[in-house]
Amino acid sequence: MYGGSGFPFMGGRGVYNTSSGIPYTDNYLRGVNMENLVPVLDKGYVRLVDHMGSDLTVVNTARTSFAKEKFILEPDDEKLINFLIKNKHDSCMRHNVFTFEVHAPLMVVRQWYKHAVAASAWDDQNGWNENSRRYITGGEEFYIPEHFFAAPENKKQGAAGEVDEDLNQMYRQRLRLAQEQGARDYEEALDAGIAPEQARLFLHGYGLYVTFRWTASMNSVMNFFALRLDPHAQWEIRQYANAMKPMVREVVPFSFDAFMEHRV
Repeated sequence: MYGGSGFPFMGGRGVYNTSSGIPYTDNYLRGVNMENLVPVLDKGYVRLVDHMGSDLTVVNTARTSFAKEKFILEPDDEKLINFLIKNKHDSCMRHNVFTFEVHAPLMVVRQWYKHAVAASAWDDQNGWNENSRRYITGGEEFYIPEHFFAAPENKKQGAAGEVDEDLNQMYRQRLRLAQEQGARDYEEALDAGIAPEQARLFLHGYGLYVTFRWTASMNSVMNFFALRLDPHAQWEIRQYANAMKPMVREVVPFSFDAFMEHRV
């Protein structure tokens, strides 16, 4: 069976929807509402699971100081939202909450987790729950980039343009073979009776897909956009940020547009 990358699916216990490259496994997508799921990368996805609050929440939070409240969003409220976000009155964005479910390579997830750690000191409405290879023993998947990028001239961080196609294909093949060997060793270790929490060491770490749920205030989500939509951010995590933009805008259009205009 093949995923979106054209390479075989390595997990022996999972089933692919070959048209989308999205894995259909007991571990990941049983009971998932596919209507709001957006594919990302070769086998990943992001979906908005739940949310609380609207643009009116931002307005009423700001007017709490004057003991005032509105029940209908009016034209002048857009100006207030624009003022609040432009001038970084960010506490007004901490009363809206979003929950996303994300299926992403571990290298992306570890970057994402920085937003949970950074926000936790300021924002208690920030949750993170991730699937565990101590308990899940099937459906393993791995990310294979469509294109490898060249190292930048300064050699510090980031990437330059795409490498030539011959080099690209050679290293895609090497990565695939390494991932397949690790997956075989993992399956053999499980069959031999090795505990899953140790057998998982055989899995090729940074490219391994994991699934997590991230619950955060709108302020945290917007900060995520500010950092991860930047051209200097890693290409893979930018794809997730771009996929999330219309999800957030549908819920808080005025706040989203103001943040994109003034802060991104």
